[in-house]
Amino acid sequence: MTPPPALRVYSAGFLNRRLRRILTLAGWRVTTGRPRDGDAVGVWGRSPYAHRGEAVAARTAAPLVRIEDAFLRSLMPGRSGEAPLGLLIDRAGVHFDSSRPSDLEHLLATAPLDDTAVLDRARHLVTRLKRAHLTKYSAVDPSLPVPEPGYVLVIDQTLGDASIRHAGATEASFAEMLTLARLEHPGARIVIKTHPETAHGYRGGHFGPGALDARTSIVDAPVSPWNLLEGAVAVYAVSSQLGFEAILADHRPRLFGQPFYAGWGLTEDEYPVARRTRRLTRAQLVAGAMIHYPTWYDPFRDRLCEVEDVVDTLEAQARAWREDRHGHVALGMRLWKRGPVQRIFGRWRPVRFERDPGRACRRAKVEGRGLLVWAGAEQPGLSAPRILRVEDGFLRSRGLGADLVPPLSLVTDDLGIYYDPARPSRLERLIALSGDLPEPDLLRAERLVATLVAGGLTKYNVGRAELPPLPEGHRILVPGQVEDDASIRLGAGAVKTNAALLAAVRAANLEAAILYKPHPDVEAGLRPGAIHAAEADVVLSGVDPARLLPRVQEVWTLTSATGFEALLRGVPVTCLGAPFYAGWGLTRDLGPVPMRRSVPVPLAGLAHATLIAYPRYIDPLSGLPCPPELVAERLATGAIPGPGRANRALAKLQGALAGQAHLWRR
Repeated sequence: MTPPPALRVYSAGFLNRRLRRILTLAGWRVTTGRPRDGDAVGVWGRSPYAHRGEAVAARTAAPLVRIEDAFLRSLMPGRSGEAPLGLLIDRAGVHFDSSRPSDLEHLLATAPLDDTAVLDRARHLVTRLKRAHLTKYSAVDPSLPVPEPGYVLVIDQTLGDASIRHAGATEASFAEMLTLARLEHPGARIVIKTHPETAHGYRGGHFGPGALDARTSIVDAPVSPWNLLEGAVAVYAVSSQLGFEAILADHRPRLFGQPFYAGWGLTEDEYPVARRTRRLTRAQLVAGAMIHYPTWYDPFRDRLCEVEDVVDTLEAQARAWREDRHGHVALGMRLWKRGPVQRIFGRWRPVRFERDPGRACRRAKVEGRGLLVWAGAEQPGLSAPRILRVEDGFLRSRGLGADLVPPLSLVTDDLGIYYDPARPSRLERLIALSGDLPEPDLLRAERLVATLVAGGLTKYNVGRAELPPLPEGHRILVPGQVEDDASIRLGAGAVKTNAALLAAVRAANLEAAILYKPHPDVEAGLRPGAIHAAEADVVLSGVDPARLLPRVQEVWTLTSATGFEALLRGVPVTCLGAPFYAGWGLTRDLGPVPMRRSVPVPLAGLAHATLIAYPRYIDPLSGLPCPPELVAERLATGAIPGPGRANRALAKLQGALAGQAHLWRR
């Protein structure tokens, strides 16, 4: 087997493990030494150390490869130490150097860029970037205020950056830009946006207090660039990537340098690049710059990937940063929950746990923290800068919460909680809006559902795979529930117990074969709800619901998550309560469903809201926030560290001490 070509490097930056790994996966053997035939020399863009490799390449006639960060890099700037999620590997030049064509420029100038599927991907990519507020460094907070609309946006960059000099600009270009912005928009407010590295204190910018006047202000907070662009009436840039994003936000930025996105008919160029004469659409520019040109990396699976996978990853990580960066005070968490809660919510600032509600609220206010409260432990009168109710997600674990198996997903809700139909919840709002999701989002949900069904995955993933012989005829599955569970107390109608549910099913289906499956927590002796199931033809203990659902013709339930899992598998569901999935035109509803659930939604929309948009997921191997597809893969392959043997005994002990009060609710 022929070894991969060597990429000879001569600077310490290439010792970075992520950088070397991406290059290796891209087909290079990263090493140092004198180039041999077939080798190339690698340098970092136009960095101060690039001259070493440039000199070696010139002496040996080895081809030169310039490497830079991709346009969706990470949460934090590279100087923070965070590794990139993609690279730009260019054999011709570097994308920001207008003195010679780069591979990106050649691609934009000559590639057909007419594939409908790719252009559709590009358009949806822009939609997702805007909706998730993602940018090159995605540690931005959409909740932060931006100036009132109607301003002229002037984009600053870091002093001495190579992307300025090699885009044909100088420090004087920034002064010229600000002067012309004022002259061309007399009376308008001017808003200067500083670079994230300047805001973090890594490098200075071009505009300081001396640039301010009565109508000029500086924004250095981590606001969403998409919110900032939305309120602008004009955008001025030198060579910043934010100028590229301005194009995606339907602006036509005025440019005082020659960045990669200049010269394609989408910008007003003060200094045009003569050789760029082609006219591109926004979708074509995005297809070239974001889909075709970069080399993207999936850190969870250690492989190259598509840009959509990077968006999935950044979306999960950005959500965690935005919700957790100010820290939380956690209330209503039993001792064993604190480890998982700390891992999921304490990455950016450690969670502080309190038992007393008043003390928790005071601490949250004094320290500017949010309040995390286990939904079933919420008490009236809680007051904090932000309250998030926490519950298990719908793709939770391989094992029971009552057995102290830690969750791989939790939901956070700032409005209510999904199992309480008496008030709106964030999930209910997401479901109501899901009918307007773009087709690629619905297709993503359909792919995730197909993965769950093919992998036999459910909420807890417990039970033996083998099924006993089932009676012939029309089979109705009745999933038992924990009778003191909050979803029963708050979401059930007139029927509130497992025995009453079975009686109602039998009364309405005299000839059917009724299969009763006790709840796993009840079977394990950890929660109340055991009954003598006299109305059932068969009691199925310890079975895998994923294997059972394809063998039944209906599911009747109060509020069980099994009803949702049945819908995902195309099994008709009748609800006697008001679970979160009732009332959207997908179930037969005999319970007290709120009138506000009146808009029919597609099954894929329900799945997207419930499995993708609502929960937060954590990778059990790396401990990092991750997309749901990864958790599904980990559950399917079994790549999940198991809990210790003492967990079950501790679970029973805690249940007894708490009077069988549930530990992790549903």
